[in-house]
Amino acid sequence: MKTITKNERLRSVGLLIASTLLGAVGQLLFKYSFMSSCCFLAILAIGMLAYAVSTVIYFYVLSRVHLSWAYGIGGLSYVFAVAFAHFVLLEGIPQLRLAGVLAITAGVILISAS
Repeated sequence: MKTITKNERLRSVGLLIASTLLGAVGQLLFKYSFMSSCCFLAILAIGMLAYAVSTVIYFYVLSRVHLSWAYGIGGLSYVFAVAFAHFVLLEGIPQLRLAGVLAITAGVILISAS
């Protein structure tokens, strides 16, 4: 794999964040579709679309960067999922889980800087 420039790396980070964010949105919509009494199929379909677009973006980035680097940044999907669960679904976040989310975030920062 060739060495990438700083601009290519920043672009890849942005695309990976978009991919993980869309993946988390897809997961949120999957859960919400089963909680909702109306529009089950529409919400589920939108969630599947978000997840599919997330996957396509991820494949694109993987064709340009090292897997170990991209996969590490993909850890943000857990951070986004916890945030969505808390703010959208109003689920509580125990302190130990919050500590884990902060550790994952720190790890992603270290991986993206490497």
